[in-house]
Amino acid sequence: MNADLGSDRLLAPDKLEAELRAIGAVRYHHLHPFHKLLHAGKLTRAQVQAWALNRYYYQAMIPIKDAHALVRLPTSELRREWRRRIIDHDGDGPGKGGIERWLKLAEGVGLDRTYVQSTEGILPGTRFAVEAYVNFVRDRPILEGIASSLTEMFSPDIIADRVRGMLAGYSFITEETLAYFTPRLTQAPQDVDFALGYVKQHATTRADQEAVLAALRFKCDVLWAQLDALHFAYVEPGLIPPGAFVPEGK
Repeated sequence: MNADLGSDRLLAPDKLEAELRAIGAVRYHHLHPFHKLLHAGKLTRAQVQAWALNRYYYQAMIPIKDAHALVRLPTSELRREWRRRIIDHDGDGPGKGGIERWLKLAEGVGLDRTYVQSTEGILPGTRFAVEAYVNFVRDRPILEGIASSLTEMFSPDIIADRVRGMLAGYSFITEETLAYFTPRLTQAPQDVDFALGYVKQHATTRADQEAVLAALRFKCDVLWAQLDALHFAYVEPGLIPPGAFVPEGK
């Protein structure tokens, strides 16, 4: 732990940002063994399907999480900024938005759209982790809810690596399949600019700063737990819980 974090001294805004980024360097889910296998092209088609299916639940719940944050923001300016996130995921009309693009990704790897949307086959670990995140943003102070979104600081470079690796490693993956990720290369930095600025401005006590750092660690844990569940069920030891997606041939 950094020595500053054991004191009562308020961190300068840039120092707070550095501590936030340091959390991602060691806790972001690109370091998880499942993601390393995914990006290296070493998973089977069935394992990629399990990832796409379970990740859909996270994608589908993001605008619900953001709606909980939206109603707690005190000004029109802040609400307009946050509302853009909901539109990014839900779209501004039928057939648009990130959730729709994720459904196309799921179809592209061979899953049935209706089955994916039902969420019937997701892992219990996925459901518990995602709902813990939604509940966190609903129940915790808005400063912590916004801070928990800052995992997006770490995503653009990783998205680029993911797309390159999956296109190179899987014959059943195309650029069209991975179209979800292209808008995120610009949306995520825009989201970060607002959320990071908000956190640096409003974390005005050391207790606030500690809460902000804890919120980001919590969000990293949410993402990591989802991959733990996938790895346990579909890689090693391969124990799929009752009711969860069972690939063909299992």
